[in-house]
Amino acid sequence: MRTRCYRAGGCVRLWKGDQRLGKHTRPGGCDGCPSSVEERPLLAGGPETTLLPTLLPAMEGQTPGGGGLSEKPVPTASGPGLSSLGAVFILLKSALGAGLLNFPWAFHKAGGVAPAFLVELISLVFLISGLVVLGYAASVSGQATYQGVVGGLCGPAIGKLCEACFIINLLMISVAFLRVVGDQLEKLWDFILPSTPPVPQPWYTDQRFTLTLLCVLVILPLSAPREIGFQKYTSILGTLAACYLALVIVAQYYLWPQDLAREPRLESSPSSWTSVFSVFPTICFGFQCHEAAVSIYCSMRHQSLGHWALVSVLSLLACCLVYSLTGVYGFLTFGTDVSADILMSYPGSDGVVIVARVLFAVSIVTAYPIVLFLGRSVMQDFWRRGCGGACGLRALAEPAGLWVRMPLTVLWVTATLAMALFLPDLSEIIGIIGGISSFFIFIFPGLCLICAVSVEPIGPRVKCCLEAWGVVSVLVGAFIFGQSTVAAVMELL
Repeated sequence: MRTRCYRAGGCVRLWKGDQRLGKHTRPGGCDGCPSSVEERPLLAGGPETTLLPTLLPAMEGQTPGGGGLSEKPVPTASGPGLSSLGAVFILLKSALGAGLLNFPWAFHKAGGVAPAFLVELISLVFLISGLVVLGYAASVSGQATYQGVVGGLCGPAIGKLCEACFIINLLMISVAFLRVVGDQLEKLWDFILPSTPPVPQPWYTDQRFTLTLLCVLVILPLSAPREIGFQKYTSILGTLAACYLALVIVAQYYLWPQDLAREPRLESSPSSWTSVFSVFPTICFGFQCHEAAVSIYCSMRHQSLGHWALVSVLSLLACCLVYSLTGVYGFLTFGTDVSADILMSYPGSDGVVIVARVLFAVSIVTAYPIVLFLGRSVMQDFWRRGCGGACGLRALAEPAGLWVRMPLTVLWVTATLAMALFLPDLSEIIGIIGGISSFFIFIFPGLCLICAVSVEPIGPRVKCCLEAWGVVSVLVGAFIFGQSTVAAVMELL
């Protein structure tokens, strides 16, 4: 029987009989916990029982009793595993997306290139730290999902908060995706059916019709399947579209086409010190790949802290390069007149930009089902715990069944479509997403670090430094959440 130590503040490792899984070495206790500790059997189907079958002590560290991190087992996937280079590209694909369109506008709101770039570099330290901490926390908790790591280390209450934030964040990302697709469809219709301003466009070019039709005919069928394995073949399209867009923006600045042949109005300094912080929501939305970090780390072939730190640094530096090029040259091209969606600032007749619009629209349409699948899986867990056992009908007792899966899918698409049509400005949506993303980038990793070092045999000086960094991360995340949420609410009002 597999059991778990439930002593307050004690070890959270699992064991099975006398078999060592983590720190537990014998029935009735574990290293660092008293022999009288209360132990309870793990519930079948619970979050702990989803632990991947193989546990390998592959984390780098010092010997027990030393001042560093001790050797820890980590969950791994069966099979050959993911290479470090493969992990870099997957993290890169997870981060590069619709947030790229908003970076030039964020540079304008921050008051220019210098203050925005400074905030981006400071944020990069916390972004990389969050990824490294999540890998370390996954090895300590023995969980293979983000919400599993948070719940296993920080307790069930924080775990439920993580699940709620997970759903809200994915919901708002889906809204942003639909908003971006709607904007690109509008520009594409202007290119296909050019008309002078007094003459209105045909009724079928209206976003309320085209976006609804796209959701019904394309997005809903792509989101309906039980598994989304086929989406792995289209995931690279988003990275190609992002890189192509960055190159187009840089080239357009130097080529100066006739439609853009004017001197942009640039800001030399921020209007106020608070305007500098307005870039935080865009950075959080653009660089957020932390939700997938735990799953990627658990799939790696070499699960060591050094490998994972290198993967995190390389992937985020590559993202920083693409985002910075887009933000700097997009802002220098349009100045204070830049739109929240950089593609909306370019003329609709530019063929190169039209290609970028099509690529971005297709990549987002194929990425939407993946986001929906992640959010639906959390709702299915809620259904399993709350309604699955109480339902008399067998069809409703299985969350992955057709009678539960399809209503949840239709509800998700309908809600996000309504919100995308109700919130027409992409900057307002990203402001909300940026606030929620601070939980996954700053707050939850900081809490996991504090809880993880409290149960690990670490020297007092190292432990004190790590706990201090965890507290700083939580405080910075709380500040970003409060500032971006208040700003988004004020703009909506």
